[in-house]
Amino acid sequence: MRPGQFAPGKLNAITDVAGVLVGQVTKLEGEGIRSGVTAILPHGGNLYAERVPAGLAVINGYGKLAGATQLQELGELETPIVLTNTLAVGRAVEALVDWTLERNPQALSVNAVVGETNDGRLNDIRARGIVDEDVLAALNSARDGAVEEGSVGAGTGTVAFGWKGGIGTSSRKLPAALGGFTVGALVQSNYGGALVMDGVPMGRALGKFYLKEHADKGDADGSVMVVIATDAPLSDRNLGRLALRSMAGLARTGAAFSDGSGDYAIAFSTHPQVRRPAPEGMVADWPNEKMSPLFVAVAEAVEEAVLNSLLRATTVESRDPATGKKRKVEAIDIEAVRAVLSAHRPE
Repeated sequence: MRPGQFAPGKLNAITDVAGVLVGQVTKLEGEGIRSGVTAILPHGGNLYAERVPAGLAVINGYGKLAGATQLQELGELETPIVLTNTLAVGRAVEALVDWTLERNPQALSVNAVVGETNDGRLNDIRARGIVDEDVLAALNSARDGAVEEGSVGAGTGTVAFGWKGGIGTSSRKLPAALGGFTVGALVQSNYGGALVMDGVPMGRALGKFYLKEHADKGDADGSVMVVIATDAPLSDRNLGRLALRSMAGLARTGAAFSDGSGDYAIAFSTHPQVRRPAPEGMVADWPNEKMSPLFVAVAEAVEEAVLNSLLRATTVESRDPATGKKRKVEAIDIEAVRAVLSAHRPE
């Protein structure tokens, strides 16, 4: 199953955008800690010295996105993007600042960008299990190539649509006639609604969805972080537009965008001529009238990234430290998914 019309890149991952690196640390300790860190680096050089343009979009702002206002004001990233759990944002900021200062002895200010979702349903989040070393390990292990998905990194303890969520990634490659650019997406899925898979009402078919029998069981609340990379030479203004269109991909999955959800997307460009400072002062800017194919591609990539986060996830168990009760969130049943798809799309 591949939603949309454009083909994915070779890896079907955000790392199909040349230069992008991803590092992850999965933290499983005792019966309670089920969390982690995912770091996304736009390039392998000194990001503080060679910044990339970026844009931000927010649908429901119930979240703790560190560095958001400077990102909006200046339209650029000067650090990697780190994803983790809600109560680890402060520690992740400190670690990301340390990592950046070590590489830039002249720096007196660092805008560390750290996003989060709350994994407290499975993780003993109050124990503050994520420490500086975990963030540094994710940053220092970042590499290109395939990206592990599912119950890993910042998605270790997340829940989506009532099933086990996690980290998911995907990409789309535009044909040469439309620019030939690649758009890659990585998501940390921890939100809800009524799951839809490539147009098929999967949550309804499997009997698990928001407002079932008119009773809100909280399955719509949560958050999602979306990170988008492209090699198209986009301005920060058009990257903001691209980030906003990524929400169409979330909507296609059945997102409720509820009052208790934080729905954030950050998009950046890796094109060498839009780095800051640009080489020889040259700045490229893909024209507005040619943006629409990129809008289609980002919606498709984000939609599939969410689905991959669910389909790659594994069942996770833990124990509630307050009550001593076991907690368990099941991975979605792949065979049941296949049966529903077959019923909706008979050969």
